[in-house]
Amino acid sequence: MKQFIVLGLVVAWAITGAVGWAGNPSGKGADQMVLTGGKSGNVPFPHHRHQANQADCMVCHGLFPQEAGAVDRLKGAGQLQAKQVMNKLCVKCHRENKKARKPTGPVSCKKCHIKE
Repeated sequence: MKQFIVLGLVVAWAITGAVGWAGNPSGKGADQMVLTGGKSGNVPFPHHRHQANQADCMVCHGLFPQEAGAVDRLKGAGQLQAKQVMNKLCVKCHRENKKARKPTGPVSCKKCHIKE
């Protein structure tokens, strides 16, 4: 149960920093988002690429609402910590895909977080 809560919080974190939901005519959220990444820098998030690689949206969206601001609300309520999102969802999935020799995203901080 705790893993599902963490996963939901991670996804919520990702959505909170979203630039917007318009941009994907399918109604599945923006194709591209920029997630708030704290002092390490924001994270460009190719939402459409993640959708193409993850057939079940509920893997990420099962425990948090699909709406802008959800992550910030969870963080504000003390229910989400940034490193939980990164380590338990993003990096974990990328490492699992890399190990399985599947296409994947970066696994190092500086490859995702971009300081402007």
